[in-house]
Amino acid sequence: MNVSISNLLKTAALAITATTVLFAASANPAAAQSRIKDIVNVEGVRDNLLVGYGLVVGLNGTGDSLTSAPFTQQSLIGMLERLGVNTRDEINSLKTDNVAAVMVTATLPPFSRQGSRIDVTVSALGDSDSLQGGTLLVTPMLGADGEIYSVSQGQLVVEGFSAAGDGQSVVKGVPTTARIPNGAIIEREINFNLDQLQTVHLNLRNPDFTTSRRIADSINKFLGAPAAAATNPATVRIAVPAKYTANAVALLTDIEQLTVIPDQQARVVVAEHSGVIVMGEEVRISTVAIAQGNLTIRITETPQVSQPNAFAEQGETVVVDRTNIEIDTGEDKRLTVLDRGVTLQELVNGLNALGIGPRDMISILQTIKAAGALQAEIEVI
Repeated sequence: MNVSISNLLKTAALAITATTVLFAASANPAAAQSRIKDIVNVEGVRDNLLVGYGLVVGLNGTGDSLTSAPFTQQSLIGMLERLGVNTRDEINSLKTDNVAAVMVTATLPPFSRQGSRIDVTVSALGDSDSLQGGTLLVTPMLGADGEIYSVSQGQLVVEGFSAAGDGQSVVKGVPTTARIPNGAIIEREINFNLDQLQTVHLNLRNPDFTTSRRIADSINKFLGAPAAAATNPATVRIAVPAKYTANAVALLTDIEQLTVIPDQQARVVVAEHSGVIVMGEEVRISTVAIAQGNLTIRITETPQVSQPNAFAEQGETVVVDRTNIEIDTGEDKRLTVLDRGVTLQELVNGLNALGIGPRDMISILQTIKAAGALQAEIEVI
């Protein structure tokens, strides 16, 4: 039996979901406008990653086992030697379990000045059970070039915990990872003179030919001169105008508030493990017929007890099997015809009207794509 898409839409209108409301809102061009600062990055204005290796002390018996973590033992011996304590002759007698080797990571923000502070993350490297109550000793933080950019030290803040007894243990969160707010002091700056740039490059966070050209057109309209050009889907090049010479910060401040409508490729993103489906506004469906139905067999066992009447001289109590079998061949499923040019919202409404859940909808979308009727890219994550 064929059902027209108009009938499906009437049915779906009675049970419209919050997801459909969001899709409808995204179809409004006014709601889709975005500031340039929210969709681009300025080339050269970037974070830098730092990493270091250090020791955490003061643990309450939850540190590394020196016999199974030789790097912790060697680091402890080296640290004590730098402090004037020689323990190499007594290496076999080191039995402390209050020390843990850790990796320390941080992100150096752009234009950070010497003496300012940043947060650091501390992660256990050996077999430590917990970093609760520990203190990180002075740890140099290195950049990708091997230079020291900051030094970290301080009391660890651990969100997780662990507790164990003879018969049971409880672990909440990750007790072997901690943070130190403002735990690192910046010792070296990364020089980048933004004001001296004669050309500024904007990098799109979601590369697209149409979006990059719209950004360039919006900037040129604001400046009243052809100063911006889209060189590729990910880059817009801006020649700094004469009135902004030696003041690229003012140029970026003025243009980052301009709004454009980002374009996007028709794409369907499927999270198969959770059944979540996200579909772009531009997804279109060619003429296609959809039928969905499965053979389902349900077998229910309900054993019953049979026993003799009261005061009976003979008989015994037995369990009698009772089996109920139900077979659903999917005969009540309908065949739906979707006409050419059906929009995303119409497709979702039509499938919802058939009572199709997210899991089955994933299979239907993949099948439509295999048939060549889905004008979009499917990405499974």
